[in-house]
Amino acid sequence: MKYLMRQSRRAISLFLLITFSLSALFYFLIIHTGKLGSGFGIYITGLMWCPAIAALITTRIFERKVSGLGWQWGNPKYQLWSYLVPLLYVLAAYSITWATGVGRFYNDDFVSHVSASFGWDQLPKGVVIALYIILTGVFGMAESAARALGEEIGWRGFLVPELYRITNYTATSLITGIVWSLWHFPILLYADYNSGTPAWFALSCFIVSVVSISFVYTWFRLRSNSLWTGVLLHASHNLFIQSIFTPLTKDTGNTKYFIDEFGLVLPLVCICVAVFFWNKRADLIKN
Repeated sequence: MKYLMRQSRRAISLFLLITFSLSALFYFLIIHTGKLGSGFGIYITGLMWCPAIAALITTRIFERKVSGLGWQWGNPKYQLWSYLVPLLYVLAAYSITWATGVGRFYNDDFVSHVSASFGWDQLPKGVVIALYIILTGVFGMAESAARALGEEIGWRGFLVPELYRITNYTATSLITGIVWSLWHFPILLYADYNSGTPAWFALSCFIVSVVSISFVYTWFRLRSNSLWTGVLLHASHNLFIQSIFTPLTKDTGNTKYFIDEFGLVLPLVCICVAVFFWNKRADLIKN
């Protein structure tokens, strides 16, 4: 047992070393331009696939089976809930934002842009919004999942099971969440992966959000034994925030301090969701 625990610690250390070493190249390229979308999005895609490459290299070095990363689909109900849970907590966060008036539904300029882009100029705005949400929520998942897969092979495919071998659900969730948030710091501080709020404020909100939702990702990964729950959670989270709810929210002056992963509301909702899943930790069986 002690030997296996030492092996896991060594594997985790190597994985993190490779991940951050590979990521350094893409940090440099993105920071040099100051934009996540630079290089036609190739830089950010490359960055998001660094954890996957690191996981595969580490697995090879330690002579682990690649199948141990959780490629099996698992029970479909966990995959369905992995898509829906981010929608529910993001919807809750933005509903609070709109109801309190710190942000307003909807952003007419964005909706007009959508109408022109899709050729829906003659349709009522409500219909345009509904169609956009449906089409983006369904077909936008493909692109979002392709990028999320790179991170999730590393974070939930490799790191979570390795940590769970040597510790418990709570510690696994906390450590993974902290590592995951730290990995984002360079592009948050030195590129445009933020909402324009002061760095200390954006970092604080982001850390709370990411560490909190790590409890959700970890629970689904361990319960389903599938990394695809992480892919769907990650893809759904990014898609509904970045492509739907944030663009649909009209700025009322200080809205950036309340919306997205860098505002106040989402972290508070994510804490509630984390507590809910933490209370369900007894559902997990230590393998």
